[in-house]
Amino acid sequence: MPKVFYIQPDGSETVVEAVAGDSVMQTAVRNGVSGIVGQCGGSLSCATCHVFLAEENADDFAPVSEDEDEMLDCAATEREDNSRLSCQLVLADGQEVRVTVPEAQL
Repeated sequence: MPKVFYIQPDGSETVVEAVAGDSVMQTAVRNGVSGIVGQCGGSLSCATCHVFLAEENADDFAPVSEDEDEMLDCAATEREDNSRLSCQLVLADGQEVRVTVPEAQL
């Protein structure tokens, strides 16, 4: 079972046991994690699930696609090198992922 650590802007942390095959965004929305909106439901047509992926998890996922890259340009919080849309981060069994939630999504 994957585990996701959501770190809020104030440093507080929510740890959620996830389902393999679900995205970091789906897991957050299903468990009421503050700061992850997922307005488009994971269809890669908004940037309201923007997160900062921990460096140790950078190689755990496919690289940013062209579509994801374009949507990240629309994020409410300025993007960084480790910015990802959490709907594009699909979890594998046994994986532990750390993401930081930005100050704003809208």
